[in-house]
Amino acid sequence: MSNDSIAAVNSTAGSPPPASVNGINGIAGNRAPKQVMDSEVFMNLLVAQLRHQDPSSPMDTNQMISQTTQLATMEKLTNMDSTATENFALQMRTSAAALIGQQVSWEDADGTKHSGVATSVSFAGGVPQVTVGDKSVPLDVISGVTTVPAANDAPPETKPPPEPGPDTSVN
Repeated sequence: MSNDSIAAVNSTAGSPPPASVNGINGIAGNRAPKQVMDSEVFMNLLVAQLRHQDPSSPMDTNQMISQTTQLATMEKLTNMDSTATENFALQMRTSAAALIGQQVSWEDADGTKHSGVATSVSFAGGVPQVTVGDKSVPLDVISGVTTVPAANDAPPETKPPPEPGPDTSVN
């Protein structure tokens, strides 16, 4: 067997090197790195730690239970955070809807003060937008709210008392 046949196999001009799809030399696909540490990442780390531990001195079970408890605590805190965020968004929507028909005041970016009656609310963005006249005002910019008196809330007209007339009573 000559060395020429081996050299011919190894010389692949212009072609990429052979790739392995299994093991350490696997092809790393087009995957974006994970930016958030979640339970999946934690479990992968724990499994890798268990897989690569020294058999002569295995992982302490108290340490493993502690890490599992930390994972459960982290998941609960994450759930509480998302629930609090949802509650805040709902409160903003409720507050914005309650402004319809109310006199609102706000100050724009250049310091000019405005006021007007809120006629509608849009929930399209992250912060509800209150429509006042032809302007759309973010809820977090509104600085004051007053009630607009309705037409039937006005004080009743006062009529002068009737003039005394001739006495028509029978004795």
